[in-house]
Amino acid sequence: MATTKRSTSDACSLLDADHRKVKKMFKDYEELTGSRAASATRKKRELANEICNELSVHAQIEEEIFYPALRAAIKDTDLLDEAEVEHASAKDLIAQIRDASDVDDMFDAKVKVLGEYIDHHVKEERSEIFTKARATRKLDLVAMKEQMQMRKEELMNELAPEMAA
Repeated sequence: MATTKRSTSDACSLLDADHRKVKKMFKDYEELTGSRAASATRKKRELANEICNELSVHAQIEEEIFYPALRAAIKDTDLLDEAEVEHASAKDLIAQIRDASDVDDMFDAKVKVLGEYIDHHVKEERSEIFTKARATRKLDLVAMKEQMQMRKEELMNELAPEMAA
């Protein structure tokens, strides 16, 4: 797919594509809640694992590449501090979801709360962090997208054996 505008081919657009993908997964998960059928339970576990993997990789590329570059480029880094705290909360819930033995009401609640955390985080990134990133001339967000995409592929490949299990 050819991209012609900076806003559609930069690091922020890569991160936002991840946001949209995970939002759809949360919606798919929510549609399964309330069902106790074995197939729904199995599908919820699979979706939850996929959500956790996607979010873990997403957070890692933000923390390794995007946030440090943005910290160096802008003066006001309070938003980045908040984003990192939000990541820590999400990682805690991800660990609880991954460690859960049963797909029960508590499991559903944890996935739901994780989705709410992510919604909040995405809104702040879109309205404030991405705006600041795109406003600064100190970052090459197009080159950063390539770097982040490569790192994302490495991390997803590392998860591949785990995802197949």
